[in-house]
This record gives sequence, structure tokens and C-alpha cells, in this order.
Amino acid sequence: MGNDQSASLGDMILATVKKGNPELRKKVMPAVIIRQRKPWRRSDDIFICCEDNAGVIVNPKGEMKGSGVSGPVTKECADLWPRVSSNAGAIV
Repeated sequence: MGNDQSASLGDMILATVKKGNPELRKKVMPAVIIRQRKPWRRSDDIFICCEDNAGVIVNPKGEMKGSGVSGPVTKECADLWPRVSSNAGAIV
């Protein structure tokens, strides 16, 4: 009953910072989901899942606050957020 809201790859969410810089911790900030553990299906019928859940802190315009991304970024996220993909080490 009701609307079960969920977010997936490439969605902008409001999240709290759990690890990292003490000035950023315990604050609610917009973030973009770049990896998820739950398997998802691409349009070519391939199921893919990542080792962890991860997000990148962004401002409301979609520009990254940090300077780099640790780990790979999914293709779905890279297509939607070109500024995030330009700082990524690898695109899966």
C-alpha cells in the first residue's frame, strides 16, 4: 500500500555522508548513485551487479564537489551525468 520510492543508477538523491571529511559528515547533501549491489538488467539483456553501493556528492546543478571518483562508474550513470563520468577512472 502506498508508493514505495526507490532510486537506481544515475538518480539524484539526498544522502548523508557516513565516511570521509569531518566537515562534510552528518550533513544531508545531494548525491548521484554510481554503483549498486542489486543486479539490474541492461537493454541488451545482460544482468550486472557491483561489489558495493556508492554515490558521488554533487551540487544541485550536477557538478561534482570532489575531484575524483574511486572505483568504476556504470555506463547508465555516465550517460546521464557527463561531469561525473569525466572524473571516473573506469566506466563499466
